[in-house]
Amino acid sequence: MNAPAAPGTAELIAELEAQERRLTLPRFTHDDAWTLGTILVGLARERNAPVAVDIRRGGQQVFHAALPGSTPDNDAWIDRKRRVVERYGCSSLLVGSRFRAKGTTFEDSSRLDPDTYAAHGGAFPLTVRDTGVIGTVVVSGLPQTEDHALVVEALERFLGQ
Repeated sequence: MNAPAAPGTAELIAELEAQERRLTLPRFTHDDAWTLGTILVGLARERNAPVAVDIRRGGQQVFHAALPGSTPDNDAWIDRKRRVVERYGCSSLLVGSRFRAKGTTFEDSSRLDPDTYAAHGGAFPLTVRDTGVIGTVVVSGLPQTEDHALVVEALERFLGQ
């Protein structure tokens, strides 16, 4: 028997889905990856956040930065969270939240290897209008909701430029 969903899960899912609709890009080039990555690094530096940042376009890593205090473990988390976005086409936090809304967890019910996939916040799809998901932007090093919020804030700033 599954446990009941956490309070507020439906509202969180609706908010995460709205973020993904709102943060659709008109295009995403290698130069855009550099711009988005530097925005993320700037935000992280302002907060002294010990994070690693990764941006991929297609199968290519087009930006990566590891700030002071981050470790190789953050890179492993980046890979695991990125694979969730690539498999499900939506943010890693949204995927994990959808499992929790069903009264279970990603680890218990996805049938995917937890050493390869992690539905923890911080990975977000790069979705280009009229094209679909073309890549990912990932942050690791903070609590999962803060990783996610940092990515969302950076995408908002990027789209506002």
